[in-house]
Amino acid sequence: MNTSTTLPAGRPLRGRVLSIWTPEDKEFWEREGQAIAKLNLWISVPALFLAFAIWQVWSVVAVGLPALGFKYSTNQLFWLAAAPALSGATLRIFYSFIVPILGGRRWTAISTATLLIPAVGIGYAVQDNTTPYATMLVLALLCGLGGGNFSSSMSNISFFFPKERKGSALGVNAGLGNLGVSVVQFLSPLVVTAGVFGVLGGDPQSIVKGGQATQVWTQNAAFIWVPWIALTALAAWFGMNDIADARASFATQATIFKRKHNWLMCVLYLGTFGSFIGYAAGFPLLIKSQFPGINPLAYAWLGPLVGATVRPFGGWLADKLGGARVTFWNFVVMALAVLGVLYFLPHGGAGGNFTGFFLMFLVLFLTTGIGNGSTFRMIPVIFLNQAMRGVRPDDADAVARATKEGNTEGAATLGFTAAMAAYGGFFIPKSYGTSISLTGSPDAALYIFVVFYLVCIAITWWNYSRKNAPMPC
Repeated sequence: MNTSTTLPAGRPLRGRVLSIWTPEDKEFWEREGQAIAKLNLWISVPALFLAFAIWQVWSVVAVGLPALGFKYSTNQLFWLAAAPALSGATLRIFYSFIVPILGGRRWTAISTATLLIPAVGIGYAVQDNTTPYATMLVLALLCGLGGGNFSSSMSNISFFFPKERKGSALGVNAGLGNLGVSVVQFLSPLVVTAGVFGVLGGDPQSIVKGGQATQVWTQNAAFIWVPWIALTALAAWFGMNDIADARASFATQATIFKRKHNWLMCVLYLGTFGSFIGYAAGFPLLIKSQFPGINPLAYAWLGPLVGATVRPFGGWLADKLGGARVTFWNFVVMALAVLGVLYFLPHGGAGGNFTGFFLMFLVLFLTTGIGNGSTFRMIPVIFLNQAMRGVRPDDADAVARATKEGNTEGAATLGFTAAMAAYGGFFIPKSYGTSISLTGSPDAALYIFVVFYLVCIAITWWNYSRKNAPMPC
């Protein structure tokens, strides 16, 4: 049976359903599959970038609300910053299964377009300091739409690439997408200083800075993303593809809840992506609380930048050396880096070395990025290998069925593990706060992180990386 049948001659590929999609067939891949897959990837990347930007925009907006006259308590401001992480993680559970039901092209376009709701809403709400807190909290929860998009985006891209290229492709998609975290923290303080949208952007607000009244356009922190969201949604609708063979019901995908490796990878990805998003959320506050003389905004954005840019390298490295091997050693370095952070922190209100502390955190962010890429390479390989066990290579029909089953379960697991890991965006900064309030320092939280990484090392070694492991990958 020839599985490399091409699409009918003259049929346009853009925005259409791909009735034949066999990326594991090298002839098909070289002839037409690679070009189609890359087109879908390079439209997916800006869509995911914008999703992360909207997801994290409250980390900037909430800080400036008191200066604008909003009478919110410190606890209320904290919840505005934390709410997107909670809603985004929860939405990821549902987004994990939606691509095989609706199709990747349709859902990428629709889910990107929904980001306009919080972006426009925040832009108008911050212009009136009498806006009720409940309205702001709803807008913060709606920013979770951006967090949810990660699961569906990674699930979709995993269908397009062959096994030996999944790590690199998923690393590029997630790594460049994760840059939205760093860019929104770096760009927002700049765009609020000018009326870049003219009369369309609304009136400026006055704040007192350095004893002088200054005009700012806080709404720009949200409005700046609106045109790009609209353009990217259109690009996804007209430029991406749906894969007919990737269709599956929720019941079919729900088999992952019976798979041991789904739950094991949830733990490992919580250790990598959960650490990335949690450290990104808590880094400015930790700097401010432990090194009061340091301006956290001057340094905080560098950590997420390092973690995001190195993620594609993590996927590539896993493709070359094996995902389990890279993940194992990556967790070893993460545990050591946290011990380094503990060493350079001040203790009893004295001592401490900010340079050493900052460098250790950069190592942590580096390893979260590498680990993000390597763990996401492990997942599709694990489920494809599991589906292929016992299948005769010369039975083309059985191979095709097993491949579809493995890819479907792998894609669903990619999304579900991402959902579970996103709760790290709330857990890590909350752990800092709880530790500081109970003991006066963040040490207890950091020691818990070390123990957790040791658990991740044990899981990786026993199940995936040791000699004669039950599921080498």
